[in-house]
Amino acid sequence: MPQPVLGILTLYLNENGMLEERDIYRKMTIAGRKLGLDIIIFTPQDVNYKQNRIHALIYNEASKKWSRKWTAFPHMIFDRCRIQRTYRFDQLLQFRSRYSHLNFLNRPLRNKWTIHRTLMKDSRFKSYLPAAHIAENAQVVSEMLRKHPLIYLKPINGTGGRGILRIERKKSGNLLIQGRDQARRIISPQKINSASLSGYLSAWDLKGTRYIAQQGIHLKLPSGRVHDYRMLVQKNGEGVWSVTGCAGRVGPAGSVTSNLHGGGHAVPMTELLQQWVSDASLVKEIEVDAEQFSINVAKHLEQVYGRLCELALDLAIDRKGQIWLLEVNPKPAREVFAQAGEKEAYHQAIIKPLEYALWLYRQKRNGKAKNTNNNNNSSLTNMDALSKSTIDSA
Repeated sequence: MPQPVLGILTLYLNENGMLEERDIYRKMTIAGRKLGLDIIIFTPQDVNYKQNRIHALIYNEASKKWSRKWTAFPHMIFDRCRIQRTYRFDQLLQFRSRYSHLNFLNRPLRNKWTIHRTLMKDSRFKSYLPAAHIAENAQVVSEMLRKHPLIYLKPINGTGGRGILRIERKKSGNLLIQGRDQARRIISPQKINSASLSGYLSAWDLKGTRYIAQQGIHLKLPSGRVHDYRMLVQKNGEGVWSVTGCAGRVGPAGSVTSNLHGGGHAVPMTELLQQWVSDASLVKEIEVDAEQFSINVAKHLEQVYGRLCELALDLAIDRKGQIWLLEVNPKPAREVFAQAGEKEAYHQAIIKPLEYALWLYRQKRNGKAKNTNNNNNSSLTNMDALSKSTIDSA
Protein backbone atom coordinates (compact mmCIF):
# COMPACT_ATOMS: atom_id res chain seq x y z
CA MET A 1 0.00 0.00 0.00
CA PRO A 2 1.46 3.41 -0.97
CA GLN A 3 2.30 5.84 1.82
CA PRO A 4 0.02 8.81 2.48
CA VAL A 5 1.20 12.09 1.02
CA LEU A 6 1.22 15.47 2.72
CA GLY A 7 1.47 18.51 0.47
CA ILE A 8 2.94 21.63 2.04
CA LEU A 9 1.35 24.63 0.34
CA THR A 10 3.51 27.75 0.30
CA LEU A 11 4.29 30.84 -1.81
CA TYR A 12 7.39 31.91 -3.69
CA LEU A 13 8.98 35.06 -2.34
CA ASN A 14 10.23 36.26 -5.71
CA GLU A 15 10.40 35.37 -9.41
CA ASN A 16 13.41 33.10 -8.83
CA GLY A 17 11.43 30.53 -6.87
CA MET A 18 12.83 31.41 -3.45
CA LEU A 19 11.08 29.73 -0.50
CA GLU A 20 11.33 31.19 2.99
CA GLU A 21 11.25 27.91 4.92
CA ARG A 22 12.96 25.45 2.57
CA ASP A 23 15.26 24.13 5.32
CA ILE A 24 12.27 23.43 7.57
CA TYR A 25 10.57 21.58 4.71
CA ARG A 26 13.73 19.51 4.25
CA LYS A 27 13.65 18.53 7.92
CA MET A 28 9.94 17.76 7.70
CA THR A 29 10.53 15.55 4.66
CA ILE A 30 13.20 13.53 6.45
CA ALA A 31 11.09 13.22 9.61
CA GLY A 32 7.97 12.38 7.60
CA ARG A 33 9.55 9.45 5.81
CA LYS A 34 10.61 7.95 9.14
CA LEU A 35 6.96 8.15 10.18
CA GLY A 36 5.68 6.66 6.92
CA LEU A 37 4.57 9.94 5.35
CA ASP A 38 5.72 11.30 1.99
CA ILE A 39 5.94 15.08 1.64
CA ILE A 40 5.78 17.33 -1.40
CA ILE A 41 6.17 21.11 -1.53
CA PHE A 42 4.15 23.21 -3.95
CA THR A 43 2.67 26.63 -4.62
CA PRO A 44 -0.48 27.58 -6.56
CA GLN A 45 1.83 28.40 -9.50
CA ASP A 46 2.88 24.75 -9.65
CA VAL A 47 -0.65 23.43 -10.21
CA ASN A 48 -1.98 22.28 -13.59
CA TYR A 49 -5.64 23.06 -13.02
CA LYS A 50 -6.87 21.25 -16.12
CA GLN A 51 -5.23 17.95 -15.21
CA ASN A 52 -5.31 18.34 -11.42
CA ARG A 53 -1.59 17.68 -11.28
CA ILE A 54 1.21 19.36 -9.36
CA HIS A 55 4.78 20.08 -10.48
CA ALA A 56 6.01 19.55 -6.96
CA LEU A 57 9.31 20.19 -5.24
CA ILE A 58 10.63 17.03 -3.57
CA TYR A 59 13.67 16.51 -1.37
CA ASN A 60 15.85 13.44 -1.86
CA GLU A 61 17.60 12.60 1.38
CA ALA A 62 20.12 10.26 -0.29
CA SER A 63 21.34 12.82 -2.83
CA LYS A 64 20.64 15.80 -0.53
CA LYS A 65 19.05 17.57 -3.49
CA TRP A 66 15.70 19.05 -4.42
CA SER A 67 14.03 18.10 -7.69
CA ARG A 68 10.77 18.62 -9.55
CA LYS A 69 8.27 15.87 -10.30
CA TRP A 70 4.73 15.84 -11.59
CA THR A 71 2.48 14.31 -8.94
CA ALA A 72 -1.15 13.70 -8.18
CA PHE A 73 -2.78 15.82 -5.50
CA PRO A 74 -1.71 14.85 -1.97
CA HIS A 75 -4.01 13.21 0.54
CA MET A 76 -3.69 16.23 2.85
CA ILE A 77 -2.57 19.85 2.52
CA PHE A 78 -0.67 21.86 5.14
CA ASP A 79 -1.21 25.53 4.27
CA ARG A 80 1.91 27.53 5.20
CA CYS A 81 1.14 30.56 3.04
CA ARG A 82 1.70 33.95 4.61
CA ILE A 83 0.22 37.22 3.42
CA GLN A 84 1.90 38.85 0.42
CA ARG A 85 0.98 42.01 -1.44
CA THR A 86 1.64 40.35 -4.82
CA TYR A 87 -0.21 38.55 -7.59
CA ARG A 88 0.98 35.31 -5.98
CA PHE A 89 -1.36 35.87 -3.04
CA ASP A 90 -4.27 36.37 -5.45
CA GLN A 91 -3.37 33.00 -6.98
CA LEU A 92 -3.47 31.48 -3.50
CA LEU A 93 -6.97 32.82 -2.87
CA GLN A 94 -8.10 31.28 -6.16
CA PHE A 95 -6.53 27.95 -5.22
CA ARG A 96 -8.17 27.93 -1.79
CA SER A 97 -11.54 28.72 -3.36
CA ARG A 98 -11.28 26.11 -6.11
CA TYR A 99 -9.99 23.33 -3.86
CA SER A 100 -11.75 24.20 -0.60
CA HIS A 101 -13.17 20.66 -0.52
CA LEU A 102 -9.75 19.08 -0.10
CA ASN A 103 -8.38 17.74 3.16
CA PHE A 104 -6.59 20.72 4.74
CA LEU A 105 -4.83 20.40 8.10
CA ASN A 106 -5.57 24.07 8.70
CA ARG A 107 -8.00 26.66 7.40
CA PRO A 108 -7.18 30.37 7.00
CA LEU A 109 -7.56 32.48 10.11
CA ARG A 110 -8.81 36.06 10.14
CA ASN A 111 -7.01 39.36 10.70
CA LYS A 112 -5.90 40.77 14.07
CA TRP A 113 -9.01 42.87 14.53
CA THR A 114 -11.48 40.10 13.75
CA ILE A 115 -9.67 37.69 16.05
CA HIS A 116 -9.70 40.29 18.82
CA ARG A 117 -13.45 40.80 18.46
CA THR A 118 -14.04 37.04 18.37
CA LEU A 119 -12.14 36.47 21.60
CA MET A 120 -13.76 39.47 23.31
CA LYS A 121 -17.14 37.75 22.96
CA ASP A 122 -15.98 34.97 25.30
CA SER A 123 -15.79 35.94 28.98
CA ARG A 124 -12.87 33.55 29.55
CA PHE A 125 -10.55 35.71 27.46
CA LYS A 126 -11.52 39.33 28.20
CA SER A 127 -9.05 39.88 31.04
CA TYR A 128 -6.18 38.74 28.78
CA LEU A 129 -6.93 41.18 25.95
CA PRO A 130 -5.48 44.70 25.77
CA ALA A 131 -7.98 47.37 24.73
CA ALA A 132 -8.06 47.78 20.95
CA HIS A 133 -9.86 49.77 18.25
CA ILE A 134 -9.66 50.13 14.50
CA ALA A 135 -7.53 53.25 13.93
CA GLU A 136 -9.55 54.85 11.17
CA ASN A 137 -8.01 58.27 11.79
CA ALA A 138 -5.77 60.23 14.12
CA GLN A 139 -8.72 61.12 16.35
CA VAL A 140 -9.16 57.46 17.31
CA VAL A 141 -5.45 57.29 18.16
CA SER A 142 -5.68 60.47 20.25
CA GLU A 143 -8.66 59.13 22.18
CA MET A 144 -6.78 55.90 22.88
CA LEU A 145 -3.82 57.91 24.17
CA ARG A 146 -6.05 59.81 26.58
CA LYS A 147 -7.08 56.49 28.14
CA HIS A 148 -3.77 54.66 27.86
CA PRO A 149 -0.34 56.33 28.12
CA LEU A 150 1.11 53.76 25.73
CA ILE A 151 -0.37 52.33 22.53
CA TYR A 152 0.81 50.36 19.52
CA LEU A 153 -0.38 50.88 15.96
CA LYS A 154 -0.31 47.64 13.97
CA PRO A 155 -1.45 46.78 10.42
CA ILE A 156 -4.33 44.34 10.88
CA ASN A 157 -2.75 41.98 8.34
CA GLY A 158 0.90 42.72 9.14
CA THR A 159 3.56 40.13 9.96
CA GLY A 160 7.12 40.11 11.24
CA GLY A 161 6.94 43.47 13.02
CA ARG A 162 6.51 45.48 9.80
CA GLY A 163 4.84 48.88 9.97
CA ILE A 164 4.41 49.01 13.76
CA LEU A 165 4.41 52.28 15.70
CA ARG A 166 4.83 52.67 19.45
CA ILE A 167 3.35 55.93 20.76
CA GLU A 168 3.91 56.91 24.38
CA ARG A 169 2.32 59.89 26.11
CA LYS A 170 4.85 61.54 28.42
CA LYS A 171 4.01 63.48 31.59
CA SER A 172 4.71 66.70 29.69
CA GLY A 173 1.91 65.84 27.28
CA ASN A 174 4.32 65.34 24.39
CA LEU A 175 4.40 62.08 22.46
CA LEU A 176 7.38 59.78 21.93
CA ILE A 177 7.06 57.82 18.69
CA GLN A 178 9.19 54.84 17.73
CA GLY A 179 8.65 51.94 15.37
CA ARG A 180 9.54 49.99 12.26
CA ASP A 181 8.65 50.73 8.66
CA GLN A 182 7.28 48.20 6.16
CA ALA A 183 10.82 46.97 5.45
CA ARG A 184 11.35 46.33 9.22
CA ARG A 185 13.84 49.22 9.42
CA ILE A 186 13.94 50.85 12.86
CA ILE A 187 12.47 54.35 12.93
CA SER A 188 14.50 56.73 15.07
CA PRO A 189 12.62 57.98 18.17
CA GLN A 190 10.83 61.28 17.64
CA LYS A 191 9.17 63.62 20.10
CA ILE A 192 6.19 65.60 18.90
CA ASN A 193 3.42 67.57 20.57
CA SER A 194 -0.06 66.08 20.54
CA ALA A 195 -1.28 68.67 18.02
CA SER A 196 1.21 67.33 15.47
CA LEU A 197 -0.01 63.72 15.70
CA SER A 198 -2.49 63.97 12.84
CA GLY A 199 0.16 65.34 10.47
CA TYR A 200 2.64 62.65 11.49
CA LEU A 201 0.15 59.82 10.95
CA SER A 202 -0.95 61.13 7.54
CA ALA A 203 2.08 59.42 6.02
CA TRP A 204 0.95 56.04 7.42
CA ASP A 205 -2.28 55.79 5.39
CA LEU A 206 -4.44 54.56 8.26
CA LYS A 207 -7.50 54.01 6.08
CA GLY A 208 -5.69 52.40 3.16
CA THR A 209 -3.56 49.95 5.13
CA ARG A 210 -6.03 49.50 8.01
CA TYR A 211 -4.44 49.67 11.43
CA ILE A 212 -5.45 48.49 14.86
CA ALA A 213 -4.64 50.70 17.86
CA GLN A 214 -3.81 48.44 20.80
CA GLN A 215 -3.23 49.31 24.44
CA GLY A 216 0.50 49.01 25.11
CA ILE A 217 2.04 46.98 27.92
CA HIS A 218 5.32 48.23 29.40
CA LEU A 219 7.78 45.49 28.52
CA LYS A 220 11.18 47.18 28.57
CA LEU A 221 13.86 45.25 30.42
CA PRO A 222 16.47 47.12 32.50
CA SER A 223 18.58 47.09 29.33
CA GLY A 224 15.90 49.17 27.58
CA ARG A 225 15.03 46.33 25.21
CA VAL A 226 11.46 45.12 24.82
CA HIS A 227 10.54 41.49 25.31
CA ASP A 228 7.61 39.10 25.00
CA TYR A 229 6.89 35.37 24.79
CA ARG A 230 6.09 33.08 21.86
CA MET A 231 3.80 30.20 22.88
CA LEU A 232 3.36 27.42 20.32
CA VAL A 233 0.36 25.08 20.58
CA GLN A 234 -0.14 22.25 18.10
CA LYS A 235 -2.33 19.24 17.49
CA ASN A 236 -0.52 16.02 18.39
CA GLY A 237 -0.65 12.51 16.95
CA GLU A 238 -4.01 11.93 18.64
CA GLY A 239 -5.63 15.05 17.23
CA VAL A 240 -5.47 16.84 20.61
CA TRP A 241 -4.23 20.37 21.25
CA SER A 242 -1.01 20.43 23.28
CA VAL A 243 1.69 22.92 24.23
CA THR A 244 4.89 22.41 22.27
CA GLY A 245 6.89 25.11 24.01
CA CYS A 246 7.22 28.75 24.94
CA ALA A 247 10.31 30.92 24.50
CA GLY A 248 11.10 34.48 25.46
CA ARG A 249 12.05 36.97 22.76
CA VAL A 250 14.19 40.03 23.37
CA GLY A 251 14.29 42.78 20.76
CA PRO A 252 17.45 44.53 19.53
CA ALA A 253 18.48 47.94 20.85
CA GLY A 254 16.12 50.69 19.71
CA SER A 255 13.42 48.31 18.48
CA VAL A 256 9.78 48.39 19.59
CA THR A 257 9.30 44.73 18.65
CA SER A 258 11.00 41.50 19.62
CA ASN A 259 10.60 39.60 16.32
CA LEU A 260 13.59 37.41 15.46
CA HIS A 261 13.43 38.53 11.82
CA GLY A 262 13.86 42.08 13.08
CA GLY A 263 17.06 41.26 14.94
CA GLY A 264 15.68 39.90 18.21
CA HIS A 265 17.04 36.89 20.05
CA ALA A 266 15.41 34.07 22.00
CA VAL A 267 15.89 32.81 25.54
CA PRO A 268 14.09 30.16 27.63
CA MET A 269 10.78 31.41 29.03
CA THR A 270 11.53 30.52 32.64
CA GLU A 271 14.90 32.25 32.54
CA LEU A 272 13.37 35.49 31.27
CA LEU A 273 10.40 35.37 33.63
CA GLN A 274 12.63 34.93 36.65
CA GLN A 275 14.43 38.13 35.70
CA TRP A 276 11.22 40.05 35.05
CA VAL A 277 8.47 39.14 37.49
CA SER A 278 8.91 40.82 40.86
CA ASP A 279 7.52 37.82 42.77
CA ALA A 280 9.66 34.85 41.70
CA SER A 281 7.25 32.41 43.38
CA LEU A 282 4.66 33.27 40.72
CA VAL A 283 6.74 32.05 37.76
CA LYS A 284 5.41 28.48 37.65
CA GLU A 285 1.84 29.68 38.16
CA ILE A 286 2.22 32.13 35.27
CA GLU A 287 3.59 29.42 32.98
CA VAL A 288 0.70 27.07 33.74
CA ASP A 289 -1.86 29.85 33.24
CA ALA A 290 -0.25 30.87 29.93
CA GLU A 291 -0.33 27.30 28.65
CA GLN A 292 -3.97 26.67 29.56
CA PHE A 293 -5.03 30.04 28.17
CA SER A 294 -3.25 29.34 24.86
CA ILE A 295 -4.86 25.93 24.45
CA ASN A 296 -8.30 27.39 25.21
CA VAL A 297 -7.76 30.11 22.60
CA ALA A 298 -6.74 27.52 19.98
CA LYS A 299 -9.79 25.37 20.69
CA HIS A 300 -12.12 28.36 20.53
CA LEU A 301 -10.72 29.78 17.28
CA GLU A 302 -10.95 26.34 15.69
CA GLN A 303 -14.61 26.09 16.67
CA VAL A 304 -15.28 29.48 15.09
CA TYR A 305 -13.13 29.36 11.95
CA GLY A 306 -12.62 25.70 11.11
CA ARG A 307 -9.89 23.11 11.39
CA LEU A 308 -6.49 24.28 12.63
CA CYS A 309 -3.36 22.35 13.46
CA GLU A 310 -1.08 24.92 15.11
CA LEU A 311 -1.08 28.48 16.43
CA ALA A 312 1.55 30.71 17.97
CA LEU A 313 0.40 33.21 20.55
CA ASP A 314 2.52 36.26 21.26
CA LEU A 315 2.12 36.97 24.95
CA ALA A 316 3.12 39.92 27.10
CA ILE A 317 3.53 39.45 30.85
CA ASP A 318 3.65 42.54 33.01
CA ARG A 319 5.67 42.97 36.21
CA LYS A 320 2.74 41.74 38.30
CA GLY A 321 2.46 38.52 36.31
CA GLN A 322 -0.66 39.48 34.34
CA ILE A 323 -0.76 37.74 30.95
CA TRP A 324 -1.78 39.73 27.87
CA LEU A 325 -2.43 38.40 24.37
CA LEU A 326 -0.67 40.61 21.83
CA GLU A 327 -1.64 38.64 18.72
CA VAL A 328 -2.22 35.21 17.23
CA ASN A 329 -0.05 33.83 14.43
CA PRO A 330 -1.53 30.93 12.40
CA LYS A 331 1.67 30.33 10.36
CA PRO A 332 4.39 30.34 13.02
CA ALA A 333 8.09 29.88 12.47
CA ARG A 334 9.98 27.40 14.64
CA GLU A 335 13.44 28.94 14.93
CA VAL A 336 12.64 30.63 18.24
CA PHE A 337 13.10 27.30 20.02
CA ALA A 338 16.36 26.50 18.28
CA GLN A 339 17.71 29.93 19.24
CA ALA A 340 16.56 29.50 22.83
CA GLY A 341 18.37 26.17 23.08
CA GLU A 342 15.07 24.31 23.48
CA LYS A 343 16.04 21.35 21.28
CA GLU A 344 13.14 19.09 22.18
CA ALA A 345 10.57 21.82 21.61
CA TYR A 346 12.18 22.57 18.24
CA HIS A 347 12.03 18.89 17.28
CA GLN A 348 8.40 18.60 18.37
CA ALA A 349 7.50 21.80 16.50
CA ILE A 350 8.63 20.12 13.29
CA ILE A 351 7.22 16.66 13.89
CA LYS A 352 3.82 17.32 15.49
CA PRO A 353 2.09 18.54 12.30
CA LEU A 354 3.29 15.36 10.60
CA GLU A 355 1.98 13.12 13.37
CA TYR A 356 -1.30 15.01 13.27
CA ALA A 357 -1.48 14.60 9.48
CA LEU A 358 -1.08 10.83 9.85
CA TRP A 359 -3.75 10.74 12.53
CA LEU A 360 -6.10 12.75 10.32
CA TYR A 361 -5.37 10.49 7.34
CA ARG A 362 -6.22 7.38 9.35
CA GLN A 363 -9.36 8.97 10.74
CA LYS A 364 -10.41 9.92 7.24
CA ARG A 365 -9.66 6.47 5.86
CA ASN A 366 -11.72 4.92 8.65
CA GLY A 367 -14.54 7.39 8.11
CA LYS A 368 -14.15 9.06 11.50
CA ALA A 369 -12.92 12.54 10.55
CA LYS A 370 -15.32 15.39 11.22
CA ASN A 371 -15.50 18.84 9.75
CA THR A 372 -14.74 21.14 12.69
CA ASN A 373 -15.85 24.22 10.78
CA ASN A 374 -19.47 24.81 11.69
CA ASN A 375 -19.63 28.13 9.86
CA ASN A 376 -19.00 27.24 6.24
CA ASN A 377 -19.94 24.60 3.72
CA SER A 378 -16.46 23.29 2.98
CA SER A 379 -16.49 19.50 3.05
CA LEU A 380 -13.43 17.40 3.70
CA THR A 381 -13.88 14.71 1.05
CA ASN A 382 -11.68 11.69 0.49
CA MET A 383 -8.66 12.50 -1.64
CA ASP A 384 -8.20 9.06 -3.20
CA ALA A 385 -9.91 10.14 -6.43
CA LEU A 386 -7.23 12.76 -6.93
CA SER A 387 -4.38 10.69 -5.47
CA LYS A 388 -4.28 7.39 -7.34
CA SER A 389 -0.51 7.35 -6.99
CA THR A 390 1.87 8.97 -4.55
CA ILE A 391 4.83 10.42 -6.43
CA ASP A 392 5.16 9.98 -10.19
CA SER A 393 8.33 10.47 -12.20
CA ALA A 394 8.63 13.40 -14.55
